[in-house]
Amino acid sequence: MESHFVASAEAAVSLVPVTTESLPKILAGRPERWRNWVEQRGFKGRAGTLLRVPSPEGRTEGVLVGYDAAQPVWMLAQAAQRLEGGTYRLEAEMPDADSGLAAAVGWGLGCYRYERYRKAERESPRLVWPEGVDKRRVEALVAAHGLVRDLINTPPGDLMPKDLAGAVDEVAAEFGAKVVTLDESAAIADGYPCIHAVGAASVHPPRVIELSWGEPGHAHVVLVGKGVCFDSGGLNLKPGNGMRLMKKDMGGAAIALGLGRLIMELDLPLRLTVLLGAVENAVGSRSFRPGDVLTARNGKTVEIDNTDAEGRLLLADLLARAGEVEPDLVIDFATLTGAARVAVGTEIAAFFSTDRDLARELDGPAQVWDDPVWELPLHEGYGHMLKSDVADMVNASSGGFAGAITAALFLKQFAPEGVPWLHFDLMAWNNRNRPGRPKGGEAMGLRAVLGLLESRFAPGAAGANP
Repeated sequence: MESHFVASAEAAVSLVPVTTESLPKILAGRPERWRNWVEQRGFKGRAGTLLRVPSPEGRTEGVLVGYDAAQPVWMLAQAAQRLEGGTYRLEAEMPDADSGLAAAVGWGLGCYRYERYRKAERESPRLVWPEGVDKRRVEALVAAHGLVRDLINTPPGDLMPKDLAGAVDEVAAEFGAKVVTLDESAAIADGYPCIHAVGAASVHPPRVIELSWGEPGHAHVVLVGKGVCFDSGGLNLKPGNGMRLMKKDMGGAAIALGLGRLIMELDLPLRLTVLLGAVENAVGSRSFRPGDVLTARNGKTVEIDNTDAEGRLLLADLLARAGEVEPDLVIDFATLTGAARVAVGTEIAAFFSTDRDLARELDGPAQVWDDPVWELPLHEGYGHMLKSDVADMVNASSGGFAGAITAALFLKQFAPEGVPWLHFDLMAWNNRNRPGRPKGGEAMGLRAVLGLLESRFAPGAAGANP
């Protein structure tokens, strides 16, 4: 992956981070022409603004970058998105190495471009490595986000189950992980019957992908991801505007894989399993139907109320498999319900937890990394909405209320008992451009969960939770 950093450069342009409060003090130590230029341009140092300051010869001598002091991770991100190609140097005394690391990560995330089908119109800028920054950690975080964003941004015609399995193979080969992929219809029907049913109508056969890595003696973390490479809604067909962004319906699988890559690259003391179900929910003569009854991997029967509630069926089989590998922690990621988006909007990752300590531990890294998450309740009282007249449960409540909660309660029937479980119901997509978070696929929750894993299993990790 292309690096957005350089070791050194003699002619690097200075980046000077400022706030509205610090601007006067910073300008007091600069030549008078800087102060005149700032005054003439009406620059106030507000977050999200920047000002190129020319030299007497007319070249860019420095760039004043306005940022929000409460969100240091995005200090340089908007500069990375807006500046022309060239080399830049951070001209600021960071309070500590962790602050420099956060700023460098933000720069890397701001430099992201999706260029598979159209090359960028300008060259990406480069940043001289800030002093004392853990370069390996920065590059690992940036690469993980890049992987997730690339996968989600790829159109479904070029990212079907076989392609997603290929992406897992590439990551596994890089870090010496083992991958077992089921691609035979009979094997999937026998071992993962819900996944088989959801993917049966597509000409692109489903895949069940299991990546494993790490030493047996370490805590075993299982990451589970929903990989619906395109979701038409099945026979409960989505309207056109609801189908437009359904290439992102494999966002949960992308985030699980990206987090797995990050765990391996940082060599965290964990035993890791990544379980992905990859399907296309298509329409055809083999589509599963409203009223059908499926028997999941763990033997529970599910009456289909809505074929557009297919993601929880994938996760049901995968969570049952997760319980079979004796995990210490299970985390699933899924673009599961519109109800979660109604509850918290598109820029916060909703989550559910069976462990109060886990939920509390997420708060710190989520705030530090500005990777917002919000817990919703696993209210057992709503379990009656999942009752079926003919099976153990229905796959979706028809009442129209508490959709994210009832989906989580459905999944809880398949999650391993007695094992801490986190379920993320997220957007995996930026609807607008923000510093470091361009419009398109997004690794929501990745930084927060990494911080959680490090605080719980690797509290001495260098640079953890800057």
